[in-house]
Amino acid sequence: MIDFIKQPWPWYFSGSMIVLIMLILLFFGKSFGFSSNLRTMCSIAGAGRKVKFFDFKWKDQTWNLMFLIGSVIGGFVATNYLSSPSPVKLSSATISDLNQLGIKFDGGLNPTGLFSLEAMKDLKTLAILLIGGLLVGFGSRYAGGCTSGHAISGLSNLQVPSLVAVIGFFVGGLIMTFLIMPFIF
Repeated sequence: MIDFIKQPWPWYFSGSMIVLIMLILLFFGKSFGFSSNLRTMCSIAGAGRKVKFFDFKWKDQTWNLMFLIGSVIGGFVATNYLSSPSPVKLSSATISDLNQLGIKFDGGLNPTGLFSLEAMKDLKTLAILLIGGLLVGFGSRYAGGCTSGHAISGLSNLQVPSLVAVIGFFVGGLIMTFLIMPFIF
């Protein structure tokens, strides 16, 4: 059974599970999104006493916090106990593109040249990750949600602002990939 779980699963299984979760959330009148958990955690910490945005009934979002905690625990279990020892399969063109940017592909999901404790000693890498994190946080707040919330939940509810946000995410991703990343690296 463990060998079955460790193998790469087809894309349509993940898609089917996302559809199932969305149907359940729609049935219960909930909307999906991870970035709303930050607002909930700030409300729990008492930020609602100073900032009106954080003043809401955070206990109504307990289910979303449990989803977040489950995702973190599931990611830990999958990475440490269920991951395949074989390297990730990338196309030779992608590996070549990474090499041109100075990023060595080592077979993992995330390149250790960017995502490791050793990489944090490099000021440029640290700055890229910090600035990127701030931009993602600002963007998700400015857009009223994160990519998962807009692309999965918003589009399934036929919300036009989510369509605009998703188009913006893709345009931003293309700009980053083809214009900014080659300049940074």
